[in-house]
Amino acid sequence: MFDFIRTHQRLMQFLLLLFIFPSFAFFGLEGYSRLTDDNGVAKVAGQTITKEEWDAAHRQQLERMRQVYGNQFDSKIFDSPQARRAILDNLIAQRALGAEVVASKLVVPDQVLQQSILQIPGLTKADGKFDNEQYRVLLAAQGMTPKSYEAGLRREMAVQQLNAAIQTTAFAPKTVAENLSALNDQERTVQMLNFKPDSYASQVKLSDEMLKDYYDKNSARFETPEQADIEYVVLDAAAVAAQAAVTDDDIKAYYEQNKKLYATEEQRRASHILIAVKKDASAADQAAAKSKAEGLVAQLRKNPGEFAKLAKANSQDPGSAENGGDLGYFGKGAMVKPFEDAAFSLKQGEISDPVQSDFGYHIIEVTGIKPAAVKPLESVKAEIGSEIKKQIAAKKYSEMADQFNNLVYENGDSLKAVSDKLKLKIQTATGVTRTPNPAAGPLPYNNAKFLTALFTDDVIKAKHNTEAVQTAPNTLVAGRVTSYKPVTKRPFDEVKADVQKAVLAQQEQLLAVKAGQERLAQLQAKDDAAGFSEAKVVSRVKADGWTQEAFNAVMKADTAKLPAYVGAETPGMGYQIYRISKVEQPKTVDAARRQAEREQIASALSQQEALSYLDYLREKAKTKLLKGAAAVSADDAAK
Repeated sequence: MFDFIRTHQRLMQFLLLLFIFPSFAFFGLEGYSRLTDDNGVAKVAGQTITKEEWDAAHRQQLERMRQVYGNQFDSKIFDSPQARRAILDNLIAQRALGAEVVASKLVVPDQVLQQSILQIPGLTKADGKFDNEQYRVLLAAQGMTPKSYEAGLRREMAVQQLNAAIQTTAFAPKTVAENLSALNDQERTVQMLNFKPDSYASQVKLSDEMLKDYYDKNSARFETPEQADIEYVVLDAAAVAAQAAVTDDDIKAYYEQNKKLYATEEQRRASHILIAVKKDASAADQAAAKSKAEGLVAQLRKNPGEFAKLAKANSQDPGSAENGGDLGYFGKGAMVKPFEDAAFSLKQGEISDPVQSDFGYHIIEVTGIKPAAVKPLESVKAEIGSEIKKQIAAKKYSEMADQFNNLVYENGDSLKAVSDKLKLKIQTATGVTRTPNPAAGPLPYNNAKFLTALFTDDVIKAKHNTEAVQTAPNTLVAGRVTSYKPVTKRPFDEVKADVQKAVLAQQEQLLAVKAGQERLAQLQAKDDAAGFSEAKVVSRVKADGWTQEAFNAVMKADTAKLPAYVGAETPGMGYQIYRISKVEQPKTVDAARRQAEREQIASALSQQEALSYLDYLREKAKTKLLKGAAAVSADDAAK
């Protein structure tokens, strides 16, 4: 991606667009109707956004980012007043967009809505059919019904229509794109003169005062972080399902009630010869096509074995003619109605009379029949048992979650009560730190939200339970600290060797930089290529092997007069002087990359168009910030 696009976009505006126009996920679609004037923070198009909705949006965004970035996510980024205001701006934009959708009378047809739902991952059965039962179960687990979910999805898709109408109007002017691509391709021929830190080791004189001063000023480097040994319990869908008792009678009853889920409908294999004629063709053309089809049928009655040969020679269906007219196996609903009716009325080996459809006249031969079948109960028993447990868990989780919360709170210094009552195992972990440990992976306790709750004075000093923390959808974790080691500073004598090594490197770096800067001043006054390395070519698309400091220095250097000299300090690696002797455009260009760059510029412009449109809609909707927004922002700023 272009550096100028990557580094000059306004972060919060980008995040705002990201939040308002996400790809559709299966869960989390919100409607626009839960509005109240109580505790309002903003009013848009006559409707109020409450502080509760603002807080909920903030929590949802934190959770979304945790799921995307895992242990690398730093929640502090979204805890600032600026981030919270960006989320409020997002809610305002949603309301303004929703109001415009209503005003513009945008609607999403049922067919488009259905197609979107059919594409939801994990809801297609082995036979390719949509799993309605699983669809309902997953929605129920989120407290939604198909009706409420589909209404929310329809609104979201209408908003997407409105947004697409704006963003797709943006384009990158050819001249602008070409100039930026040329700048991106520009090649600079460079030589380097390196001033390495270790070359100045003999000039460094260390004293105990220097070491002690470094130790005092960098005490955090010599601290052992706080650690805790903990015990914790987890309530999730798997724990609930494990407790669900399913009998053979339950499985048999489910099987009988849902036999169609385990049934395979009859399928037929057929070949056909199509004599194409348009539906609105003249009577003469219709008669000619029918006559030709009847003639072919007459030939086939005499020589049925020539079907494939006649299909290759006469069929006007390009998809099957080369295969002798073979269409493979298909079930009911896969073909047009006249064709289907004929194919399913023939016996294997029979050839039909001409069958008329909107495509013309078909001559059909049934070449195979797979009868309808139902999988025996024994073959699907385990699958049904698992499904029943999931359904029980989905219904029972909310009830157990309430119990979990209450038991953790009421028995504040022990997890035994919640473990015994809900049959949850008390697990332990040692050496737990305040921030997630990447090496621990996605363990339940290795979660930023849970660790924040764990490392509080009440939990550490009073040995109380944490609150029940939702670390993922349908997952609650509570824990307590069994032993705690605070941050400790290692004694100077214990780390003296490390301090000495660090101070030596620091002083060597300072001497290397000083020498390099002095030499740079001399070279800028008088050109001298002595001592420089072999020349290398660098461009914005060929930056492999270059440090960021060096690359930035070389590409930002003023090359109005050549040779040009520029210096760069690389932390821990000394000081480098770069001699730029040539600046030119490459003889050939990568057309595919230039097209990608043009699309990238257009994308940036489309985002800007969308942001400008949102500004217009906010003004049109008479957006007004209420006292609640100012109060909350002030509270956040004071934290």
